Amino acid sequence: MTANTTQKNHKDLILASASPRRVDLLRQVSITPRDIIPADIDETPAKDELPRNLAQRLATEKAKAIAAQNPNTFIIAADTVVACGRRALPKAETKDDAVKCLKLLSGRRHHVYGGICVITDQGKVINRVCDTSVKFKCLSPQEIDTYINSGEWHGKAGGYAIQGMASAYISFIQGSYSNVVGLPLYDIMQILSGNGFFNDQ
Repeated sequence: MTANTTQKNHKDLILASASPRRVDLLRQVSITPRDIIPADIDETPAKDELPRNLAQRLATEKAKAIAAQNPNTFIIAADTVVACGRRALPKAETKDDAVKCLKLLSGRRHHVYGGICVITDQGKVINRVCDTSVKFKCLSPQEIDTYINSGEWHGKAGGYAIQGMASAYISFIQGSYSNVVGLPLYDIMQILSGNGFFNDQ
């Protein structure tokens, strides 16, 4: 899938993700990827792998997989892991997955780890993990049913999308909001600005 570049204020960039949320977030800061190429990697957690480490490892593997076939180009890859303590929650693919996630998150504070990896056009690899703390209100069975029926949970880490109906259930957030959506924009912009991505630098 190729995106049309509408401005020339930055160098070519490939987003190693099929997430429309990440595309939209980049567009919010006037960055349009030249290409959108999802990385096909095994996302199975390693034995005893901590959620923070999982997010970073997967982001790095995604970026390197795409960079191997696309040298001399900026690559951005990311992975979002929702965690309760040392436990990484799944990307909900079934209603049962989503219900289990919501029941676990109900009334509790959890962490959203956003692993990002940027590979520059010079081949430099830059890794970072953004940690956002989020707390859900205590969810009633009716609220869980309503959210499940919305379908917003499908394919989402932890079984929810903060930018949708779930925003009504969140009583506290500390850290980057965009990280919970799918990409920590502050960190991305700091990395790109510091590594010659913008043409006016």
